[in-house]
Amino acid sequence: MTPRGKTGLYLAAAALRLILFVGFPGLPDFLTGRVEVSTPVTSFKRLQEGLFLYNHNVSPYDGGVYHQAPLLLPLFSLLPNVRSYPIFTALLYILIDLLTADALTRIAESGEAGASKRFTSPRREKRWSGLAVAAFFLFNPFTIATCIGRSTSVFTSCAILHAIANAVSGAPLTAIISLTFAGYLSLYPLLLLPPLLLLAYDRRPPTPGPPPSPPPPWLPWAATHVGAAAATLAALLGLSSLLTGGSWAFLPATYGVQLTLSDLTPNVGLWWYFFVEMFDSFRAFFLAVFWLHLASYVGGLCVRLRAQPLAALACLLGIFAIFKPYPSIADTALFLAVLPLYRHLFPVMRYPFVAAAAILYASFLGPAFYYLWIYAGSGNANFFYAITLVWSLAQSLLVSDLAFAVIRDEWEVERPEMVGKEIRQI
Repeated sequence: MTPRGKTGLYLAAAALRLILFVGFPGLPDFLTGRVEVSTPVTSFKRLQEGLFLYNHNVSPYDGGVYHQAPLLLPLFSLLPNVRSYPIFTALLYILIDLLTADALTRIAESGEAGASKRFTSPRREKRWSGLAVAAFFLFNPFTIATCIGRSTSVFTSCAILHAIANAVSGAPLTAIISLTFAGYLSLYPLLLLPPLLLLAYDRRPPTPGPPPSPPPPWLPWAATHVGAAAATLAALLGLSSLLTGGSWAFLPATYGVQLTLSDLTPNVGLWWYFFVEMFDSFRAFFLAVFWLHLASYVGGLCVRLRAQPLAALACLLGIFAIFKPYPSIADTALFLAVLPLYRHLFPVMRYPFVAAAAILYASFLGPAFYYLWIYAGSGNANFFYAITLVWSLAQSLLVSDLAFAVIRDEWEVERPEMVGKEIRQI
C-alpha cells in the first residue's frame, strides 16, 4: 500500500461525503430520522436536545430524551451551531470515518487474520491489501448513511477498531483504554474485553535485551490490564459526574436505558417488539435472559477460537449487530468492515450469496414496510418486524458462515487428508 494510494482513497471518500452533506442539505436530517440509522442511544437529534439543555446550564438528562454519554456534550459544544454552520459537524464525522478506516488498514496490514501466534492458515496468501479493506468500509452504503445521518455510533466503531489495531500492534494498554472508551459510550463493547486481552497477550512486544525472558503469566497480566480498564472507566465516569454538576443521574439515563430497555422506539433489532408485547410481570426475567444470551457467546468463542482471537472478535461484532438492545446499520457496517479481513476463507464459506441476497432484500423492503406501517397506515408493526427478522437472519448466516470457515480452516490443518471433502453435521 503506497502513501499516495492511501491519500487518494481517503480524499475520494471524504469528497463523496462532503458532496452528500453540501449538495443535499436535507439528506442529513432525513437520515437522522430513520430508525435504521438512529436509535434512542445514538440519535443526533437527541444529542441536540441534550446539547441545548447542557448549554443552558440544565441537566441534559432532565427531559428523559437524551440517553448518550456526557462527554459527547462538551465535544459538540465546541462546534458552531449545526443549523447555521453544518459543515463543521460534517467535517467531524468525515474525520472519524477516516480514522476508523486507518485503524482497519493497520489491522489488515498486520496479517493477524491469516497468521496468528498460535495458528497459521494455509490460505493466508489469498488476502486483500489494507487499502482494499479500507475501501470496502469507506464506500459501504451503510457506512456512508451512518456518517451522513450523524449517528454517534461512529465514535464507538472508531474506538473498537482502534482498540483492535493497537492490540495487533503490540500496545495492549492503549488497546484497553480505547475499548474502555467504546464501552463508556455504548456499554456493549465491554463484552469484547476477554478476546481483546487474548489478542493483546499473543501480540505483546518482546522484552528487550538478552537473554529473552519468559512470557509473563497469563492471569497476573490479564488482571493488571483489567484493572487498567476499570481505572479508565472509573475516571471517565468521574469526569462525567463533574460535567453534570456532580450528579450521577446520567448512569440510569444512559446505561440503565440499555439494560432495562425503557425506550421501546422501533429499530432493526429483535428486542423492541418482543418487549412491547411482554407482560410487565415477566419483563425482568426476559431482560435477564436476553442479556445472558448476548453475553453467553463471549466465553464459548474465546475458548473455541483461542488460537485466533481476532476471529472471535469478528464473530462477536456480528453477534452484537444482531442481538444488542438498540442495533442499527452502523453495527452491521462495523461487522462488514472486518469481514474482508478473512478473504482467504471466502472459498470455504457455504452461504455467502444467500446471505448477501437476504441483506439486500431486507435493505430495500425495510424502509418500504416502515412507511406502510407509520405513514401510509396500510400495515402494522408486524410488517416492519417481519423484515427485521429477515435482516437478522441474513446477518446470522454471515456470522455462522464465518465461524464455520474459521473452524474448517483449523480442522483441515489438523487433518490434511480431509482437505476439500464435504462435511455433514450428524
